[in-house]
Amino acid sequence: MSSDEKIIIANDVVIHPDDIEESFIRSSGPGGQNVNKVATAVQLRFDARNAPGLPERVRERTLKLAGQRATKDGVIVIEAGRFRTQEQNRADARARLTALVARAAEPPPPPRKKTKPSKGAIERRLKAKAGRSTVKKLRGRVESD
Repeated sequence: MSSDEKIIIANDVVIHPDDIEESFIRSSGPGGQNVNKVATAVQLRFDARNAPGLPERVRERTLKLAGQRATKDGVIVIEAGRFRTQEQNRADARARLTALVARAAEPPPPPRKKTKPSKGAIERRLKAKAGRSTVKKLRGRVESD
């Protein structure tokens, strides 16, 4: 996936390359001299609030699902530094962004249908309660005649 291609997630959901800004930063963690000298980690910034390729419903859900990764301005920041090369980290960050937007683009689940227990189930429950009540009553003090 090159950096100047549109990322198509669904029929009406598209991420334009102009909405993505990438900058390379130094990775954290172990790695010796390579970590101290080479900026291999990528910080991907996606302006979700102003992205023309996202419908309003998907935009809102994307920002909600992003949680702490979204700024107040509606920019989603994804940092990827798992790999030792810039290209792998760039692909990883884009894949994570794509997965996030794809999850937001999923249709909402169907509404829950309310059900009520059958008459037999209600009777069984009440019978069991009465049985437990009897057992507990029998555990009490024994009365002498």
